[in-house]
Amino acid sequence: MNSEVGTERACWVGVDLGGTKMRAVAYDGKFTPKGRRRKRTKGHEGAEAGVARLIGTIESALEDAGVAPQQLAGIGVGCPSPIDMRGGRILHAVNLGWIDVPLQAELEQAFDCPVAVLNDVDAGLYGEHRFGAAVGAQGVLGIFPGTGIGGGYVRHGEIHTGVQRSCMEIGHIQVDPGGPRCGCGRRGCLESVASRLAISAEIAKAAYRGEAPHVMKNVGADITKIRSAAIEAAIAQGDTVVESIVRRAARWIGIAVANFVHLMGPDRIVLGGGLVESMPDLFVNEVQQAADERVMTPYQGTFKVEAAQLGDNASVQGAAAWVQYQVSRTS
Repeated sequence: MNSEVGTERACWVGVDLGGTKMRAVAYDGKFTPKGRRRKRTKGHEGAEAGVARLIGTIESALEDAGVAPQQLAGIGVGCPSPIDMRGGRILHAVNLGWIDVPLQAELEQAFDCPVAVLNDVDAGLYGEHRFGAAVGAQGVLGIFPGTGIGGGYVRHGEIHTGVQRSCMEIGHIQVDPGGPRCGCGRRGCLESVASRLAISAEIAKAAYRGEAPHVMKNVGADITKIRSAAIEAAIAQGDTVVESIVRRAARWIGIAVANFVHLMGPDRIVLGGGLVESMPDLFVNEVQQAADERVMTPYQGTFKVEAAQLGDNASVQGAAAWVQYQVSRTS
């Protein structure tokens, strides 16, 4: 491996496999981006072809940065899947159609450098811990409402995992035993009452009933069109029912936060995702208030809710920083 590894001229690559595109960014030793590339993911092409596309994407990012593969210090990959972090295996990435893929071994063979594979939400939260809304915090809970609800926890600089794989599926904490059925098959999960999908479904019903006129005028009652920007616009235009639906969802998140505070005692809660980016003050205030109302007196004032700061860069930068941290521990 190149003698520059571990110096300021070392190159760290972060990869995000979430969404509809795979993104690779090459960073210098200070985590300033120097090159990037993105390619559309193709869930139907299978793992072998997908990994080959990923290798090509990383190579293109390095070329854009003017860096030779031999200068790579490490590659971090965030993927929306349960992860065997010890073995570097992607267990089931639904959006990619990858099942039990030994990605760490594949990339280490291709690039001859250390590779770390982690869940994309863990990667995003670690990015916020190193560079964003949670710098300096000792215990950081991340909650990211989107189509579902992702969660992660970083404690004393370490990503919290289960014994065998990634965990922190906070979207499947039960908050309402009599609530709606979740996609996992159980009732009353946080995801079933506070995800963007759950919020959009309630707003669609309100629009159909004539209670959200601006939603109906702007995008209609089609749930697929009621996304974060449309929700934000409707609230700004005066759809009070829409605002109440969003605030109620945020308070469900606050209940989950209170439960977690009692268990793990974090000092920072980071909220991210498109909904939060569109309405940060609403979410931060409602979650903080709901959690404060429900924690025991000794825990009041011990944690602060913040909106994420890094946006789409969180997962890719966090993945690169995580592999750098892993390498530093063994050097």
